Amino acid sequence: MERLIITGGNKLKGNLKIKGAKNSMLPIMAASLLNGCGKEVLLENIPNLIDMHIMKKILQFIGATVHYKNGNLRIDSGNLENYSIPDQLMGEMRSSIFLMGPLLARSGKVKVSHPGGCSIGLRPIDLHLKGLEAMGAKIWEEKGFISASAAQLKGADIYLDYPSVGATENLMMAATLAQGKTTIYNAAKEPEIVDLQNFLNAMGAVIRGAGTETVKIEGVDRLESCTYRIIPDRIVAGTYMIAAAITGGDVVFTDVIPAHLEALISKLREAGVIVESTDDTVKIANGNLKALETLRTLPYPGFPTDLQSQMMVLLSLARGESVLVESVFEARLKHAEELKKMNASIRVEGCKAYIKGIEKLYGAEVEITDLRAGAALVLAGLAAEGTTIVTGVKHIDRGYERIENDLQLLGANITRGCEENIFYLS
Repeated sequence: MERLIITGGNKLKGNLKIKGAKNSMLPIMAASLLNGCGKEVLLENIPNLIDMHIMKKILQFIGATVHYKNGNLRIDSGNLENYSIPDQLMGEMRSSIFLMGPLLARSGKVKVSHPGGCSIGLRPIDLHLKGLEAMGAKIWEEKGFISASAAQLKGADIYLDYPSVGATENLMMAATLAQGKTTIYNAAKEPEIVDLQNFLNAMGAVIRGAGTETVKIEGVDRLESCTYRIIPDRIVAGTYMIAAAITGGDVVFTDVIPAHLEALISKLREAGVIVESTDDTVKIANGNLKALETLRTLPYPGFPTDLQSQMMVLLSLARGESVLVESVFEARLKHAEELKKMNASIRVEGCKAYIKGIEKLYGAEVEITDLRAGAALVLAGLAAEGTTIVTGVKHIDRGYERIENDLQLLGANITRGCEENIFYLS
């Protein structure tokens, strides 16, 4: 098992370029299956993540030819051979559910198991299934598997009871080859949905409205190949911005889209952090951290749940008392117990965390519970006095490409090691 060993106390300084967005990459990889012209789709700015390789394996099992090199991913889905996705691969990553829409639209049938992923609370897929049924799909469950079939999907008006990102994206993909027009009401507004729309339109789809609560898709007969560069990862950028803030650093982040980070930038400034931005850069400078009366996670454009755990670390070091409310995933406060091992003063009641700012965190051995919690524990280690050992690194590798390399570039004392050569704290 790999672990990260962090000696805290270094102020992060320098420049860092942000890589492509995991949450754009995965649905776009799935959407590439809609290309049946026999020519490659070329995706650029693809981060080298565990989740990318899992999706790559799934696409290859289905029959696509997939090659990854130096941030470029080439996908030829001209000849699909399977419509049933192995349970083992589905269980490794929740984003595998994205394959239902494009496979159903392209092949007329699909069989999947319930998807896996991080244990951060219930993430039902009923909105995906209801939307596909509204488009004419017949869906049934048997022995833990979900099967769907449709000779020809048909356009429909679909209202989502909740603005689910995954459901919005899955239904957008399914609708591209459906007969007639589809309108998705109460759609999610995340930038990654806009990125998916832009990719699909580059292949010949007719979609408008992504980024608003109403997305309209006019079905077409076929989609073609294209070359497409995905957007930078706003969650990775936000994680490193918070890291710079809690270490009292001075860092310029390049290849970012500040408009995607408005909620975070606003809260950082409210917490005393100095933030400057241009069209494609963000600078974080040293400030005096102070508590936030309330920080509540919400669907975009609200504060992202994927940055909640990282902000909990910042608020643990901010002057005063803060209240953090997790409104998206009910089980996404588990990292609080690990932070308390490092001297954080946090009390969790239901979906709320009451945080009293302290002067110092102290190094400890902590265990990652999910992807973003892992990032938060790394940030805590950067700010802590002494040595922190973070176990369960595979969770971090799902969403951050060698997080230690990026942080080393900024001056952090962080290394990756195996269990046999780890120094255990007494």
